[in-house]
Amino acid sequence: MKAIQVQQVGGPDVLRLVEVADPRPGPGEALVKVEAAGVNFIEIYQRKGLYPSPLPFTPGTEGAGRVLEVGPGVSAVKPADRVASVNLMGSYAELAWAPAERLVVLPEPIDARTGAALMLQGLTAHYLTTSTYRLSQGTWCLVHAAAGGVGLLLCQIARTHGARVIGTVSTEEKAALALQAGAEEVVLYSKQDFVAEVRRITGGRGVSVVYDSVGKTTFEGSLNSLSARGMLVLFGQSSGPVPPVDPQVLNSKGSLFLTRPTLAHYVATREELLARAKDLFDWVRNRSISVRIDRIFQLADAAAAHRALESRETMGKVLLIP
Repeated sequence: MKAIQVQQVGGPDVLRLVEVADPRPGPGEALVKVEAAGVNFIEIYQRKGLYPSPLPFTPGTEGAGRVLEVGPGVSAVKPADRVASVNLMGSYAELAWAPAERLVVLPEPIDARTGAALMLQGLTAHYLTTSTYRLSQGTWCLVHAAAGGVGLLLCQIARTHGARVIGTVSTEEKAALALQAGAEEVVLYSKQDFVAEVRRITGGRGVSVVYDSVGKTTFEGSLNSLSARGMLVLFGQSSGPVPPVDPQVLNSKGSLFLTRPTLAHYVATREELLARAKDLFDWVRNRSISVRIDRIFQLADAAAAHRALESRETMGKVLLIP
């Protein structure tokens, strides 16, 4: 099969299309013919060596396609099932395997591209807004990178809960997208002080929760945007890791809460995975939310896909098509 392989860490050009042996499913596993693979920041970190992986490796864990074969002991899925997963190992390829328990069957009319675009970012937006900090009617929240893949979904899900969203973006074009997705106010952080704007918009009180995927460059401002007993949900670090934090800072700024969640701990059981996925699929089917696919690249153009995502020029999901 054809697959993208990283033989040495470095820039996007280390992503090479090669021929490798077809994987075979072991006990409890399923083999999937990949129809679309999601491109995510974690693969950029792995490619650069910031998150070390044994070399050589095929990037990707998110994707959708059809089950070709299952290993012994599998009952969760069967051959020909249309499935999606965030645990599709080596999804930058024509074929990939996954633990069968981590596959979700796609209902009609959700196609493979929508499924691949929805899984990681949709499940993330779901747990952030329903479990990490459950949004409710009238809650003010701040969403950084509001025109990104997760950001657009956060705005839409927040709107379905009756929450009030302030989004931060870098351009007028991205501001329009965030407003369309449900943000009530949008701040252009390249031109405006987002902390001052948050205080102005909320009458000086601040927001109850900040959803921050940016990290280093926004962290202090995120803390300063919170109301007393507010929560900073740091779920990414696209600008770099946050320096060590003195817990006393949380006290002095209003008995704040700080959490650093990750998706794996919020879909730890199959039951929880299926419940979150069902909500997402239902929301897509009843048009409560929509999935924006910004760009689609052929598998051989994985380097171009990484450049687009890394440049922050994308507004929505980036996919690879084998």
